Amino acid sequence: MKFVSTGGESPAADLRTALTRGLAPDGGLYLPERMDPIDASILAGLRGKSFSVVSRAVARHLLGSTIPAADLDRIVDDALDFEVPLVRLSDDGSEDDLYLLELFHGPTLAFKDVGARFMARLLGYLRGEDGAPLTILVATSGDTGSAVAQAFLGVSGVRTVILFPKGKVTPLQERQFSTLGGNVNVLEVHGTFDDCQRLVKSAFSDPLLADEVHLSSANSINIGRLLPQIFYYVHAAAQLPAGSAPLFSVPSGNFGNLTAGLMAKRLGVGCRGFVAVTNVNDVVPEYLRTGVVRPRPSTPTISNAMDVGDPSNLARILALYGRDLDDLRKDLVGSVHDDDETRKCIAEVYRKTGYVLDPHSAVGYLGVESGRQAFGEGPCVVLCTAHPAKFREAVEPAIGDTVPIPERLAACLEAERHVTTIPPEMSALRDFLLEK
Repeated sequence: MKFVSTGGESPAADLRTALTRGLAPDGGLYLPERMDPIDASILAGLRGKSFSVVSRAVARHLLGSTIPAADLDRIVDDALDFEVPLVRLSDDGSEDDLYLLELFHGPTLAFKDVGARFMARLLGYLRGEDGAPLTILVATSGDTGSAVAQAFLGVSGVRTVILFPKGKVTPLQERQFSTLGGNVNVLEVHGTFDDCQRLVKSAFSDPLLADEVHLSSANSINIGRLLPQIFYYVHAAAQLPAGSAPLFSVPSGNFGNLTAGLMAKRLGVGCRGFVAVTNVNDVVPEYLRTGVVRPRPSTPTISNAMDVGDPSNLARILALYGRDLDDLRKDLVGSVHDDDETRKCIAEVYRKTGYVLDPHSAVGYLGVESGRQAFGEGPCVVLCTAHPAKFREAVEPAIGDTVPIPERLAACLEAERHVTTIPPEMSALRDFLLEK
């Protein structure tokens, strides 16, 4: 498989090049050159199978021409050694079946474990034992930092540098990546997530770094993070009754998760449509309404991993649809919800069902109604992206009860922080990268 840039001005790259570069030379994001559908008989044979079985099959379809099947199976089994349950939750006042796809059963209790762990192992395999030293540069608005840090912790020849906006991630989120030490370096940026993302993108085109530091990214701008997210869309569809065409409601920030779903549809996953659900940072829903892309500074919310004012993966979505807005609207509708709606949703779902949603998953839940109006009746799948314990400050007041902290989260609260503070300036990031 070859990968092409959304910028349209870079030559096609092989998997190793696309993975290690992160961004294409023209500043665009890599996409597969072709999206050949998975054979219908293979998809039918995955019905009811485990997440690892589904993931192996999809990985072979996507990357089997590049990596021997046995090696690819080992990468999948090592990275994705946890389940992704599809929980039925129909007591939502409708006659349609409502399902929650729990993506938070990995090591850091967030959906980003899927992409980060697969990418880390894939990159390790492609680099080999004699690969040049590599710096993984990552901006995080919440859960990406911990997922990437855990995925690359202790990996020989790889340094991880994580940028996060000061005061704009929860204390528990921050401690998941700031207490690891070792080859994990953490930079606290006086600014927003958009500042962090801007610094990461700037570093890749900085001529003063080009000859000194071999950079790659593990944000969703990296195709290695994005491809494994396709796995769980195929898995969700395979758990539903034969002939089902689900609606997917996807809480969205940088839009990698939604992009993976749209790619899964290209691969033959039957579905009615998708909802791009956001908090008040609504660049993509606004584009779907108006046809105008209007990036702007992000607004802090209780669903902080979605506080993105200039979502990178919109470029991939536009490329997938040839920038044809009418064509995109056939598959995608937007839905926007503020913090008050989110808190109310958490409270009501808990009161009716006893299920505890984190704020991001609650935003996804709220998007279901817009999806039903746009795409009709049938099963609906909400992507639940994080464990509610990671957002106790918002969840516990909403439900009027405590949320138990899993042991793996509690341990990091007592550990020592290793953090360097920098201003939102490229010179500060450059000095850190060169000094280290």
